Amino acid sequence: MPHRSRLLLVHVLVACMFLVLLGRLWQVQIIDGDRYARAAVEDHTRQVVLPAVRGQIVDQRGRPLVRNRTAMTVSVDYITLSRRPDNGRAVLRRLARLLGMPYREIARKVRLCGPKVGKPCWAGSPYQPIPVAEGVDERIAMQIVERPEEFPGVTAELQPVRDYPEGGLAAHVLGYVGPDSTRGGGPYGVRFVGRDGLEASYDAELRGREGSRQLVVDSAGQVLRVVREEPPQPGATLVTSIDAKVQRVVEKALERAVRKTRPASARSGAAVVMDVRTGRVVAMAAYPSYDPSVWTGGIRPADYKRLTSAAHGQPLVSRAIQGQWPPASTWKIVSLAAAVDAGYDLYGRYDCSGSYRVGDRSFRNFGGIGYGFMDLRRALVVSCDTIFYRFAYDMWVKDERAKRPAEPMQRMARAFGFGAKTGIDLPGEAAGRVPGREWKRAYWEQTKEETCKAAKTGYPSLAKTDPQRAAYLKAVAAEHCATGYLWTPGDAANFSIGQGDVLVTPLQLARAYAALANGGKLFSPRIGKAVVGADGRVLRTITPPVVGRLPVSGKTLAYIRDALAEVPRSGTAAGAFAGFPLDELPVAGKTGTAEAYGVNDTSWFASFAPADKPRFVVVVVVTQGGAGADAAAPAAREIWSGIYGLEGKRAALPGGRLTDRLPDLTGGAK
Repeated sequence: MPHRSRLLLVHVLVACMFLVLLGRLWQVQIIDGDRYARAAVEDHTRQVVLPAVRGQIVDQRGRPLVRNRTAMTVSVDYITLSRRPDNGRAVLRRLARLLGMPYREIARKVRLCGPKVGKPCWAGSPYQPIPVAEGVDERIAMQIVERPEEFPGVTAELQPVRDYPEGGLAAHVLGYVGPDSTRGGGPYGVRFVGRDGLEASYDAELRGREGSRQLVVDSAGQVLRVVREEPPQPGATLVTSIDAKVQRVVEKALERAVRKTRPASARSGAAVVMDVRTGRVVAMAAYPSYDPSVWTGGIRPADYKRLTSAAHGQPLVSRAIQGQWPPASTWKIVSLAAAVDAGYDLYGRYDCSGSYRVGDRSFRNFGGIGYGFMDLRRALVVSCDTIFYRFAYDMWVKDERAKRPAEPMQRMARAFGFGAKTGIDLPGEAAGRVPGREWKRAYWEQTKEETCKAAKTGYPSLAKTDPQRAAYLKAVAAEHCATGYLWTPGDAANFSIGQGDVLVTPLQLARAYAALANGGKLFSPRIGKAVVGADGRVLRTITPPVVGRLPVSGKTLAYIRDALAEVPRSGTAAGAFAGFPLDELPVAGKTGTAEAYGVNDTSWFASFAPADKPRFVVVVVVTQGGAGADAAAPAAREIWSGIYGLEGKRAALPGGRLTDRLPDLTGGAK
């Protein structure tokens, strides 16, 4: 009987297990069957991005600055190679010999990016062809196509790539494209995005809309069929305010000016041309520059090292918006406006002595020359320093006695747009610096530990090669350690003539002079003018916004403009403009000579023309170029001649006229 009970219990247990199994089969096949079927299919599907043809970038008349061209591109199928016994190494070696490339370079390009795999690597989908060489000769490409047994998984076909018909023209403005590092690898493929310049700022419009292709693959990764495909939509065209002819004039003039400087290792500079009426940038250049085609197909490590190397002048730096220097005497338009706003007589006469004592230190006029009493107009024309020292010291004394210092010069500088980014439609812009009491204390707090240490130990390594400079730096460190938090009379004096800790970018100075020239409107500059769809429709227009107005009366602005019109005739720029047809094109401007210990002066010239009815601003800076009249002013003269067709040059803009109409992109460039 017990045996029969145990047998019955076993039968019951077995029956229950079968019932549970049948119930589970029912759930899997009937209730959840669709879900598991979908999961099985999804497990064998892959989605690949189909990149859109990127839109072009053109100048104000429709001349292409960046466009697309077809290039013979050799690509490798990662899956095919990975299935070979040696992971495709033999194939890649044969391919490297055929293309004349190092094997290591190709091998690094086709490996998949990951936590332990640094660039260069492939950040896209392994199911996409991986490009390893572009612009391949068609005869070489045919050898690949005709010998599939030697090059399995290798293809050669025409593909669109970025093309620069003007070479390196406006390279810093245009920028470049590269793989989107924020998305990485995975099933979605690689996306090329703008990484700098206009390519980055207007990436969403230029990129277009990607398509996609859904593939079914087997367990080995072999593609079985295409399930679904959505075609990409091409990107829009960006019309800019850049004029290619003016840009070429500016770049040539800047290069000539910079190449004359010594030492060669310090050669750099920048220039900006802006429309004072609209705030649009007509040309913007930096030196040294580079050819943006170096990015096409992926930049080589050696090229990237060269572009970022200080020994080669860091050509990747856009000095027009990222370079920061003391503006020197070009700054005096700010100091004069601040002095008049503080109550000094616009039509008064002031002593331009050879030197002026500020606190316990004597500040000299340039060259130690005294000119006697003069009005403020003459003070700008001859660039008298001591008059502005007096203004600054008087304001400093008044602020020291006040409970809340007014800092009128700093306030006016900020109203001119200094100390803040202009908001131009380019990435990476620097803000410059407007120093004052708060900044001085904050800077001291940040650096006092380091400078107090230097005050004690000095600079032993530098003392071996340059004892005089080492002693100077040690003395500066000792002073900063003890009283570096104080805004001194000397700081105020230096501020008044654009020296000391003041820093500006060439674009900031151009914007300030544009506001002076147009009667007080402070623009946020723009380079983009319009976005035009692939079908020719204008998707949006881009207008530089007015972000402020100078707190300066029209009478004072007119007075300053009149004074600057005399600078190229009889002032500090007279030598640089000797023989220039000023009666035909009256140029107004201001030289600047920024001094720094141990190196040559930085040369500035800020100008606008025609002086009586301003249309353009031209600003040039040349590092270690000497006085403002030595390098920057002659370069500006060359630019003005090139724009208007003077001194035997062909006019880049006949009559100084820009077009207000958008170019007809369907009919070709004009």
